[in-house]
Amino acid sequence: MTSTFRPRPARRRPSLLLSTVTFVAAVAILVAACGSPAPSATPGASAGVTPAATPGTTATPVASATPAPSGNTSAVYRAIEDQVVEERGLPAKKRLEPEVLSEAEVKKRIKEQFAKDNPADEIAVAGETLKALGLLPADASLGDLYVDLLGSQVAGFYDPETKEMVVVSKSGTIGGPEKVTFAHEFTHALQDQSFGLEGIDVDAVGQGDRSLGRLALVEGDATLLMTRWLASNLAAAELRELLQIDPEAQAQLLRMPAILRESLLFPYQQGLMFVNGIWAKGGWEAVDAAYGRLPDSTEQILHPEKYQAGEKPVDVPLDADALAKAMGSGWSGTPEDTLGEFQLSIWLKENGVKALAAGDAAKGWGGDRLAYLRGPDGAHALALATTWDTAADAEEFIAAATTAAGELPGAARVERGADPQSAWVFAASDALTVDRIAQAARGLVLGG
Repeated sequence: MTSTFRPRPARRRPSLLLSTVTFVAAVAILVAACGSPAPSATPGASAGVTPAATPGTTATPVASATPAPSGNTSAVYRAIEDQVVEERGLPAKKRLEPEVLSEAEVKKRIKEQFAKDNPADEIAVAGETLKALGLLPADASLGDLYVDLLGSQVAGFYDPETKEMVVVSKSGTIGGPEKVTFAHEFTHALQDQSFGLEGIDVDAVGQGDRSLGRLALVEGDATLLMTRWLASNLAAAELRELLQIDPEAQAQLLRMPAILRESLLFPYQQGLMFVNGIWAKGGWEAVDAAYGRLPDSTEQILHPEKYQAGEKPVDVPLDADALAKAMGSGWSGTPEDTLGEFQLSIWLKENGVKALAAGDAAKGWGGDRLAYLRGPDGAHALALATTWDTAADAEEFIAAATTAAGELPGAARVERGADPQSAWVFAASDALTVDRIAQAARGLVLGG
């Protein structure tokens, strides 16, 4: 089961942003495999911190300090809030009691909210883009996949717009999973009250990669707090509850296309490592400071040294409407977006490039911009402009992307850009259209 601070993509392009839930069960497995994280460990006290877990690995969880459910659920939640406030160090300007929903109720809520916040045409364009990139089966419905994915994985959510908090309970009681979910979601409430989550732009249209990077800070923070909290406050029996993975939910996750599944997990897995690194050097005060210097890309999450150095992505100019005009009558542009290092590595891996090579080829990313065009009679065209840190990085990407292009539906090709550090990927419904989009893009963007 999973949790999130927002139950909807909020009119975001879901092709790039399906990543708003966290795996409570995955963290529990981490704790079981690595030993329970020691909540009393001093940040930075040891150079041997394991990035994927939390500082320290030797303490045994103590008996729960949270009152057992006895009809007074408010007392249970208040005790957890006190513990989270003490650990996280952020003031609780407002206390919250969650609405407890069944799995069926939360699935219904997700479906209704998704339909409300995502116009059908936007979802259609996002699905077409993924299909053109070879990341979604030709007969798949992105909207249906998204709703099914969240419906099968969400354990709770906090909505910063309405200040609503929901916890999913299979039994209707407050057990280990429900307590952990509430600790995670209450952390989001504290973040919101101190930093204003609505202003962080985790759902900015056209900024998919930046949004995913910023979401990793928010969810990594809440996941680190949650992990440290559960080690101190859950009894052994409650920890065992977390390890009882729902096989149906797990199977549903594994059936999902990799771009949805891996983007879903990124803010929690990579975000935890990113935030843990910050915490290990300066504690929660250092994590707080990160909200004043937000990540600008998934590259900064994957390579924290680039975040620390302030290495920002290059602004790659690409105008989909201008491209559509150059293509002629019957063509229309859709909002441009950025894939970034993380999703470029998925694109390569899902189109014939071995996983290690795909990851290596996406390193050295400097910036990119993706434009998808709709044409007459169902035709489509796609242009991806990329820039790289070095000419060698560009060459490595070109070699991998050439393999990936050969796997795409329709026709595709990869070309060097106007300078040694840039490269193009063009894809379309047929070879003639690839020629046309390549000519239009080069003429408008690089004059090549």
